[in-house]
Amino acid sequence: HFQVVATEKLNPRAEASHVHSSIATEKLDGTCCYVSSYQGRPWLWARLDRKPNKQADKRFKKFLQSHTSCKDFTWNIEEDFKSVPECWIPALGVQHQNGQPVPDDNGHIPGWVPVEKSSKQYCWHASAVNYDAGVALVLRPNTDNGDVLEIAAVPLSELLEQTLELIGTNINANPYGLGSKKRPVHLLVPHGALQIRNPPPVNYSQLLRWFHDCEEAEVEGIVWHCLNGTLVKLHRHHLGLNWPNGAPFLNTRPVVISLSLAVLDLDISSQDLFAAFSRLAGQSFDHIQDIQLGT
Repeated sequence: HFQVVATEKLNPRAEASHVHSSIATEKLDGTCCYVSSYQGRPWLWARLDRKPNKQADKRFKKFLQSHTSCKDFTWNIEEDFKSVPECWIPALGVQHQNGQPVPDDNGHIPGWVPVEKSSKQYCWHASAVNYDAGVALVLRPNTDNGDVLEIAAVPLSELLEQTLELIGTNINANPYGLGSKKRPVHLLVPHGALQIRNPPPVNYSQLLRWFHDCEEAEVEGIVWHCLNGTLVKLHRHHLGLNWPNGAPFLNTRPVVISLSLAVLDLDISSQDLFAAFSRLAGQSFDHIQDIQLGT
C-alpha cells in the first residue's frame, strides 16, 4: 500500500531529456489506444498489459518487501504470467531477453490487442472506428483556429504508429460528461494534440500554484513531450490534488463538427456514431458536453 507523490527534486531522466524546453500537453482521463497494422490494414489496438498470476505476484511482492529494487528478481515468462490472446503484441520500448519480453518494475508487460468490429469487451473502442471506411472518430484542435476543438473522421492510415486516448461515456466514470447512458459517445484524442498554451515552469512550487490558480490547469495532469522522444508525466494526485475538480478545461472549449458521410460514402441512416455526428455536420457548440445525439 503506497501512494506515488512528487518531490521537489526533478527526475534526472527528465533533466537529461531537456524537459524545460519540451512541449507541455494535457493529460486526458481515458484509456490508451494504438493504431498499427493488423492483417495488412490500419487498425485500432486496445491496451492490455500482461500481468503475473497469483502465485508469481505473491512471490514478487514478497521479494520487494526485502529488496530496494526488483532487478535481481527472476521471472519465468511462460509460467509466471496470465495467458493473453495470440494476437497480443508487446508495446514499443518493452525490453526483450532471450526472445521474451521483460516485465517492467511493476511486474507488468505493457502490450496491445486488436479491437475487432464485434468485440464485446472493447465495444466502446469499436464504436470510435469504422473499418469499412478506414476512419476513426477523432477530437482534435481545429486546423483554422487552435482554440476551437473539432470532431472529425480521420483516416486510420494518417494515425499509424500513433497512440491516442479514448474518452467518453463509459470510460473512467466520464469526467468530461460526454453523451448519455442512452446514447453513449466515445472519441479518440491523439496524444500530444492538446497543447497547454501557457504552461508553468517545470518547478514544484510553480506547478502547484498553476494547478491551484489557473483555469487551464483544470486537467488530470501534464505530459511533457521532449525532443528526444521521452515523455514526462505529472498527475494532479502526485501533488495531493483532487481529480476531477470542478469543470475540466476541455469542457470550456468550443467544438465544431467537421464530418460528412457523403465524403466517406457511408449510410447516413445508420445508428453508429459516425452517422449521428454527420447529421450535425457544420454545427458549433459552446461546450463538448452540450452535444446531444438524440435517440
